[in-house]
Amino acid sequence: MSDISKDLALFNELVEALINEEEKNPVAERIEASTLYDAIDLSLNESPMIDDAFKTVLQNVLISTPKTATNLFFNQLFGGRQGKAVIGDLLAVLLNNSMYTYKVAGPQVGIEQEIIRQSCDLVGYGPQSNGTFPTGGSMSNYMALVMGRDAKDPSCRLNGMSKPMVIYTSKESHYSNAKNASFAGIGRKNIRYIQADSKGRMIPEKLEEQVLDDISNGFIPTYVNATAGTTVLGAFDPIDKIADITEKYAMWLHVDGAYCGSVIFSDTYKHLIKGVERSNSFSYNAHKMLGTPLTCSIILVNDKKQLHDSFSNDADYLYQTDGDDFNLGKTSFQCGRRNDALKFWTLWKSVGTTGLKEIVDQQFELANVALDYVRAHPDYTLYSFDDSISICFNYKDIDPTTLCTALYEHQITVVGFGSFNEDTFIRLVTINANNEKQDILNFFKVLEEFVEKTPNLTKIKELSI
Repeated sequence: MSDISKDLALFNELVEALINEEEKNPVAERIEASTLYDAIDLSLNESPMIDDAFKTVLQNVLISTPKTATNLFFNQLFGGRQGKAVIGDLLAVLLNNSMYTYKVAGPQVGIEQEIIRQSCDLVGYGPQSNGTFPTGGSMSNYMALVMGRDAKDPSCRLNGMSKPMVIYTSKESHYSNAKNASFAGIGRKNIRYIQADSKGRMIPEKLEEQVLDDISNGFIPTYVNATAGTTVLGAFDPIDKIADITEKYAMWLHVDGAYCGSVIFSDTYKHLIKGVERSNSFSYNAHKMLGTPLTCSIILVNDKKQLHDSFSNDADYLYQTDGDDFNLGKTSFQCGRRNDALKFWTLWKSVGTTGLKEIVDQQFELANVALDYVRAHPDYTLYSFDDSISICFNYKDIDPTTLCTALYEHQITVVGFGSFNEDTFIRLVTINANNEKQDILNFFKVLEEFVEKTPNLTKIKELSI
């Protein structure tokens, strides 16, 4: 048996052990950060480790790592495990292609371009559209901002920033926007945070007021970031109304759909991004609503010229064969780039567009189960709204930060908390499409049983030390 065959046999053994462990213990036993290196042998030594000891260490690491695919993980904007996508990711690791040229990636280039073409069609972009696979939602937003900056002032690519540009985003948008303003040379002080309404959506009238104020003060309105699924409430900004303003004042409109942009696959929920075809760029993360392994982010542009102008660069040592349409490094921020497309393609190919629609719709159905439960039980206070897979609530007026921390420290369930305006609350994310109605109801059951058994929640942290 070859070395790789032996290693794959070990891998299969570890996978089986992990799946069995997930079924028995859906929440990993927490290790205090201060005792981590004592609890597991993570040291790197000069001499090699024998096979049995190596397997034991790997098993310990797997068992102790937070389990993001189980029916009690509701903490992040990702969760669950789509088997066909896992197959694609494993094959991408074995193939080990970099995605900058056709010469080194071959059919994998066609796979990536097919996903982009189909995605552009779903968004409503025309034949001049295209896209690429960045490293994540933050990078998608950064690439969009760079293109918006360059579209407003093409000379800055050669000469640097020379105009007082300002950009706009909702107060509820992703935190990457502030970092990206700094990276792009625009500056954190030149980002304007637009007020959101009572449901967490950007208020277009407030946006236009700010644009007019900036123009009167000699600034150049350049870019607007609209959000399809805000991080806390899962709210959708009114894209159509925002597009009226960006077109009126010649600004780049980017729609950050990292969280919930996958509604492009749903006939039922696509109305939440009405007007998206009017945007200049749009991004979504297949590793969120569609359940592919991390990371799998896509940014699409209405006009591929903008992508090429901002990110292309000649390199004779690299681009030696085939045309630009097949040499993807000319429209990517990166040079060396792992194959994130194959896992999405194996999922999409296996279940079809109809299957992706069902995956998205299932999450909203689970959200409705949670909403109905919260509304039907007077011990709960609801803070979120329909058409969101973020269910925000509090239970029996218990401090949500205390309760969420206690649930985590006692390995009951993993769920986070968030804030909007003056309220802080538990945020249950129903993004794991592998879950069913009983899994959502079970979450409330284990939460309530834990509270009943632990009446003095303000002392939990002291008791657990």
